[in-house]
Amino acid sequence: MKQFFLSALFSLGLLGSQAQQAPAPTPTPKYRPAYHFSPAAHWMNDPNGMVYYEGTYHLFFQYYPGAMVWGPMHWGHATSRDLVSWQEQPIALFPDSLGYIFSGSAVVDAKNTSGFGKDDKTPLVAIFTHHDPKGEKAGSKTYQNQSLAYSLDAGNTWTKYAGNPVLKNPGIVDFRDPKVSWNDVAQKWLMTLATKDRITFYSSSNLKDWTRESEFGAQLGAHGGVWECPDLFTLPLNGKIYWVLLVNINPGGPNGGSGTQYFVGNFDGHTFTPLNDQTKWADYGPDDYAGVTWGNTGNRRIFLGWMSNWNYANQVPTAPWRNATTVPRELGLRQVGGEIYLTSQPVKELAKLTQPGRTLKNLTVAKSLDLTSQLKGFGDKFSLKMSTGQLRNFAVVLGNAAGEELRIGYDKPANQYFIDRRKAGQVGFSPKFAGRHLTPRLATGPAADMTLLFDATSVELFADGGLSIASELFFPGRPFTTLKLQAPDGLVVRELSYSKMGKPAAQ
Repeated sequence: MKQFFLSALFSLGLLGSQAQQAPAPTPTPKYRPAYHFSPAAHWMNDPNGMVYYEGTYHLFFQYYPGAMVWGPMHWGHATSRDLVSWQEQPIALFPDSLGYIFSGSAVVDAKNTSGFGKDDKTPLVAIFTHHDPKGEKAGSKTYQNQSLAYSLDAGNTWTKYAGNPVLKNPGIVDFRDPKVSWNDVAQKWLMTLATKDRITFYSSSNLKDWTRESEFGAQLGAHGGVWECPDLFTLPLNGKIYWVLLVNINPGGPNGGSGTQYFVGNFDGHTFTPLNDQTKWADYGPDDYAGVTWGNTGNRRIFLGWMSNWNYANQVPTAPWRNATTVPRELGLRQVGGEIYLTSQPVKELAKLTQPGRTLKNLTVAKSLDLTSQLKGFGDKFSLKMSTGQLRNFAVVLGNAAGEELRIGYDKPANQYFIDRRKAGQVGFSPKFAGRHLTPRLATGPAADMTLLFDATSVELFADGGLSIASELFFPGRPFTTLKLQAPDGLVVRELSYSKMGKPAAQ
């Protein structure tokens, strides 16, 4: 099998003769996240097949066990009982004669519509894209097709369906990333599929035979790149049920490279109709991509993204692993004026990692306020919650003795939050990494609030009750040891809370 992987990489030009002889990278434990999932070693990208079953959250993910760069895709596998402590499991799906195992989803086939269930065992069914590298290299337009695998032991082991592929490509380059769910009204399975620059919906009664229903998005949304990793689900607001369609895009994100846009609207079992043609983003930071939600979670809608960007994902300076996920986020809807927006907050389960901290109230910032001594030893894994008395320019500044600094704050003239990593450490591995990235403020109130989650080399910003979200990587040469608030026009901070984040317990 290993020889097949290496041959495939050479055939696609992903490895050269020097790469095979390259020395092992120097481990970088200082960059290892504590409460964000990443595999112990090697490459990962998109979260896949996320499903909750019998008390366990299953996370599958795009994985290459042969190197720390993208290669022949497998489905890696991790499990958790609480969305906090993750246990990496053996690889779930390997490449085969039909190709690599690209992104997809998994469902609990409780009614055994597929016929895969035996001896009263409920099948879990994975729906994924088979990507044929030989067909791609030969110039075929039909090198991506949809296939099935099933598990009868609660997701521990998987068997590929002998009749694969179940949905053959009609001649569309980029025909991939099926997200499947059961539609109670129509009493059938619904597949949301990325088809180049739009979404195509299919339906099925048995997960094996699929009928095309409609397509969406040819003239709507952002079109700076290929549409990928879609998701369609419902959320309530003010007694009504709305449909939300997530569409990941690369490139064309709001801060360059990858991004996750969304649409709010209605779905009648055949066609998705958005409420309007406004383009909205689930996360404005550069480092949240391929985000989708868990299936079978009841009334909760829990999102997880890949915390990187295709502009530099193969180059970020971590070893022996490369790339991680965001924290799991609970989604909701909120109306601001005449618009309905998606909201996102860290799942409540993360609270078990929050250690006793300190709360400071009614702080007056006269241009600059050094909080280093009051929050002594804050380390690199902590949460910081802050609410202001006014809407004025401000920045939270983390620094170190090497002169590196990470700046996070609010720009009043632009009415935008920002994260500035231009001086926050290593940036030379990619010309597209350094930057000051902006997130619009969508709330209309007279004051701001934000929660910042830090974990080694990442920060996630949740502002104004989860209306404005941004995820950002940074790689300081030394730990940050100072923390200051800066406000050139002065600022009153009503409350600032700091807590260290503990390391999840082993399951």
